[in-house]
Parts: sequence; structure tokens; C-alpha cells
Amino acid sequence: MSARFFISLPDPDAVSSAGTFAFRSRGAEGIADELRAALRTDTLFQRWRATQDDPDAVDPAMGAIDPDAAVAGQQNDLHVELVVVSSISSAVLRHRLRLLAGHAWQLRDVTAV
Repeated sequence: MSARFFISLPDPDAVSSAGTFAFRSRGAEGIADELRAALRTDTLFQRWRATQDDPDAVDPAMGAIDPDAAVAGQQNDLHVELVVVSSISSAVLRHRLRLLAGHAWQLRDVTAV
């Protein structure tokens, strides 16, 4: 079952503090593209997993992907609004967002699709 997640990045420049895996884009379209790729493929998960002390101990469920995930981004003044439609669990989505944006994002709402 898919859900629609409404996410805000109040200060897109602040995502650079997320570290190694941070969004490289600062604009809405680029950020949406990067998040879409992080949900549709396991590339980001595998990169993160390889940095862990015991990669084999990482829960494989955290590597879930949704090839049909959709992400739309909109610039609104200085912040970015994202709408994500995905069957990925909220726990996996939050983990990917923490990797990409650190604490510089806010979940505004979740609805069923």
C-alpha cells in the first residue's frame, strides 16, 4: 500500500551538514531527483551500509526499494516542498532522508493513496 508523504526542507543549504551522503542539489527539482533515486534503487543504502562497522549486521529490510516511487519538488520562497508517493515504509523513508538531509527536513503530513 502506498502513502503520500509531505516533506519540507526549510533551509535547503542546511542539508550540507548531513555529511557524506547529503543532497548535492539545493533546488527543488534536483533534490526531488536525488530522493527519487534513493527510493527507487538501493545505491544510497549500499553506500551507507558499506560504512558501517559490521555491514552484515545491518537489517536488510532497511534496503527496501520502490521502483515506482514518485517525488515532486517545488521551490516555495527559500524552502523546498516535496511530495513523495511510495510503498516504502515510513521508517525506511526517514532513514534515507536522515542520510540525505540530516535534521534539515520536516515531515508535514502522511496520507493514504
